[in-house]
Amino acid sequence: MSLAIVWICVGLTALIAGAELLVRGGAALAARLGISPLLIGLTVVALGTSTPELAVGIDAAIQGNGSLAVGNIAGTNTVNILLILGLSAALRPLAIQMQTLRLELPVIVIASATLLAFAWDGVLSRLEGLLLVTMGAAFTLAVIRVARRESAKVKLEFAREFGSRRLANRQAITELLMLAIGLIVIVVGADWLVDGAIALARLWKVSDAFIGLTIVAIGTSAPELVTTIISTFRGERDIAIGNLIGSSVYNILVILGVTCLVSANGVDVGRHLIRIDIPVMLGVALLCIPVFVSRREISRVEGGLFVTAYAVYLSYLIIQRT
Repeated sequence: MSLAIVWICVGLTALIAGAELLVRGGAALAARLGISPLLIGLTVVALGTSTPELAVGIDAAIQGNGSLAVGNIAGTNTVNILLILGLSAALRPLAIQMQTLRLELPVIVIASATLLAFAWDGVLSRLEGLLLVTMGAAFTLAVIRVARRESAKVKLEFAREFGSRRLANRQAITELLMLAIGLIVIVVGADWLVDGAIALARLWKVSDAFIGLTIVAIGTSAPELVTTIISTFRGERDIAIGNLIGSSVYNILVILGVTCLVSANGVDVGRHLIRIDIPVMLGVALLCIPVFVSRREISRVEGGLFVTAYAVYLSYLIIQRT
């Protein structure tokens, strides 16, 4: 057991470090190329912080552990909204921007409902994966349109974070190296994490889905947690909410979609995932509608309730699935 836990810890550490290198290098290069700040936040940063889920999903699918891959996505999105977003709001009330209400919120609900519909027969096929990726591409195009109308505040935040690097061309090689090294570290770390998670599931005699929903989901959400908390303390709230919701959308549409494409026979989805965990993920997305729309703000109390709800869900998983 100790060896499995060691591999999980080492794998998680590598994923977090690799994602940080990827996000920092990718965002800096995007800023250097003049890519819109909001577009960086909702695509480069959001996709970058989702690369651990992608690496874990592909590795799990290749090894025939589809429930681990799907459980990781369902668990990660639940962690993103209930735990990370809730914790951020509990620290400081979180204002919701109009673009989140008009774009990210509807898309996360539609994506979650689509995943439940596709998974209902117990298998996510390559065709369904292709449809998810296509929806992801459409979402990205919508983000590009929204980026043209981004606020001066968001521009200022990204200019402060990345703008100076656009003038320092000598740093371009360093940023490219950060991207390359980040990708390599993520791929290697994902392999270690999946191997350790599968070994631990066998030792504990629990399902791959349980490991994906808990240890792997919380671990691969670490980049989002770090990004959101740092943005919260810096007062860069648009970055925090944009990265978090955008990452959750990409987890379903792109990350899980690509995962389905790499498996010739599709990705198997366990019964508990279909009946409980994916519906919970959808329910959390639906819960955001009245909370976000009511006052266009997540209060500290609502943030605390989000965190409490996640604690209840996690307790259920531990009590009922072990």
